[in-house]
Amino acid sequence: MSSRHPRANRECRLGEQLVAYQFQRAARRTIGLSVGPKGLSVRAPHWTPLAEVDALLLRKADWVLAKLRQLEQASRLAPAPTEWRSGAVLPCLGRGLVLELCPDPAPDPVPGLRSDGLDAALADGRLRLALARDAGPEPVRALAQAWLMRAAQQVFLERLEHFAPRLGVRYRSLKLSSATTRWGSASANGSLRLNWRLVHLELELIDYVVVHELSHLRQMNHGPEFWRVVASVMPDYELRRQRLRRVRLAP
Repeated sequence: MSSRHPRANRECRLGEQLVAYQFQRAARRTIGLSVGPKGLSVRAPHWTPLAEVDALLLRKADWVLAKLRQLEQASRLAPAPTEWRSGAVLPCLGRGLVLELCPDPAPDPVPGLRSDGLDAALADGRLRLALARDAGPEPVRALAQAWLMRAAQQVFLERLEHFAPRLGVRYRSLKLSSATTRWGSASANGSLRLNWRLVHLELELIDYVVVHELSHLRQMNHGPEFWRVVASVMPDYELRRQRLRRVRLAP
């Protein structure tokens, strides 16, 4: 494995991983390490020997590698393509669907969309939209998101029906949310809201949010008893919770 900052000018081997990082001299008293979207950056005082920089990196190897792994996982779970066009890859249930624009004069069962459903799209690896091949990004985005929201509704309902009986609860209704800060919410009356963008993620993470919100129908807090309810059907919830915290919501 390797990690390379786009402005890398030094390298070090941390365990089995070669890390190429950006190194800068600065008017400061101590060596500073930071791991951002581009990789590892190191800033050191003008008088600090390079051997001292290398020694610090070896001492901090576990921290550096953990941060780099978090960035790698977050990038794999990127919730939306940067370009809405034919050929872009759209994450769905942790897998990539290639967007394909397919104009068709025949009417579609679902207006504006050509797809046999979620399972068919995942099996084929393609999401076909009934649009001209030179369509602009906005109609592509609108139709792709409409399809994803329908897929989200389908998946969420299936997972709710799976976990609700196991938790001994009944939910009253489900609504899709477009929040930019929350994955879900639950009301004491049994109403649930789940962020449709969860459909970008693996089913394990969707299940965590579903179980979390259903558990609130028994405990409307985050006290010890609430987490015991969650653990009763999902013993590894803490691992899933930590993974979800590294995912960035997309607008």
